[in-house]
Amino acid sequence: MSGSAAVSTPESFARTLGQMALLSLGGAVALGFARFAYALILPAMRADLGWTFTLAGAMNAANAVGYLAGALTATGIAARLGLRRVFALGMGLTALSLLACALTGAAPMLLALRFLAGLGGALVFVTGGALASLAARAHPERGALLLGVFYGGAGVGILASALLLPPLLTGGWRGAWAALGGTSLLALGATLPALGRLPDRAATAPSTSRTPLTPLVPAFAAYACFGVGYIAYMTFIVAFLRASGAGGLVTPFWAVLGASVVLSALVWQRPATHLPGARAMTAQMLTLAVGATLPLLSTHPAALLASGLLFGGSFLAVVTFTTILTRRTLPEHAWGQGIAAFTVIFAAGQTLGPLLTGALSDGAGGLRLGLGVSALVLLLGAGLAWGQR
Repeated sequence: MSGSAAVSTPESFARTLGQMALLSLGGAVALGFARFAYALILPAMRADLGWTFTLAGAMNAANAVGYLAGALTATGIAARLGLRRVFALGMGLTALSLLACALTGAAPMLLALRFLAGLGGALVFVTGGALASLAARAHPERGALLLGVFYGGAGVGILASALLLPPLLTGGWRGAWAALGGTSLLALGATLPALGRLPDRAATAPSTSRTPLTPLVPAFAAYACFGVGYIAYMTFIVAFLRASGAGGLVTPFWAVLGASVVLSALVWQRPATHLPGARAMTAQMLTLAVGATLPLLSTHPAALLASGLLFGGSFLAVVTFTTILTRRTLPEHAWGQGIAAFTVIFAAGQTLGPLLTGALSDGAGGLRLGLGVSALVLLLGAGLAWGQR
C-alpha cells in the first residue's frame, strides 16, 4: 500500500482534470478575452474612433509586445514569488486592464492598456503551463489531454465572448470591455481554490549552467511562423466577414471557433502523443493554413463555418504541443525555461503579425491580401516543423 499513492488512479485523474478545467479559466481571460475578443469589438471601435487597419493592428501588436515582456520576465518573477502567486497576479492585471479599456477612447491610453493586458496574459500562460506540466506528471499516459484542457481554456473565452458581446455591442463598445473585465474578475475568483491545491515548484536546476535549447530550434522557427500567421487571422477575420457581407454569421462563426478550441484537446491528443518529432505540429499548421484560406476562396456560410471549425480546432493545439515537445525533449528542471522560450518566440511572431496584416490590408489588396499572406506564413511554418527531430 505504501507505493500506491504515487500511482495514477481514476479518482486522482478526475481530481487533476477538474483542477485543469478551473486553471483553464486563466487562458479564457488571458487569450479568449484579452486578445481574441478584440476582433469582435474592433469593427465598432473603428467605426466610432475612425481607426485605420494599421492602428487597429497596432492595438493587438501592443498586446503582443506586453506578452513578450511578460514572457521574458515571468520565469524570474515566478522563481521569487512562486508559480501560483504570479498566475493570480497575471489574471488580476489582465482583468483590470480590460475594465479600464471601457473608460477611454484615446489611442495612446488604449495602446498602454492593451500592453498591460498582454503582460498579464503572459504571466498567466507561462506560469499556468508550468503548473499544468507539474500536475500532469502523475498521469503520464493522459498528460496530453490534461495540458490540452488547460490550453483549451482560451476556447471557453472565445465561446463566452461570442455569447456575451454581440448584444452589448448594440449599445457601443465600452460596455463590451466592461463586461469582459467584470467576467475576468469572476473567473479569477473561481480559479483561486484550485490554484491553492496545485504543486508550486519544479525540480531545482543544476547549478552548473542553463540547459541548451538547440534541440528545439526547428520547432522554434515553426512557432515564430505560427505566431505571425494565426494572430493575423484572429485579429481581422471578423472585420473580413463584415466587409464581405457576411456580418450576420459573425456570432455563429465565433461560437463554432470557440467550441472547436475547447474540443481540440480530444482531437489532437493521440497525434500529439504518438507522431514522431513535430509531425503533429506540421499537421496542425497545415490544417490552420487550409482554414485561413477557405474564406478567401468562398464566403458561402458552409465555407466560413468550416474555416472556423478547422482554425479553432487546431490553433491552440499548436500551443499545447510545444509544451508536450518541451516535456519530452528537455529535463524537468528545464521545462519552465523551454516553455518561456516558446512563449517569447510566440510573442515576437504575434507582434509582427497584426502590424504586417494591417499595413497590407490598408493597401490596394485589402484584407484579402493580408489574410492570404498569413495563410502562406502558416504553410511555411508547417514545413519548418517537419524538420524537428
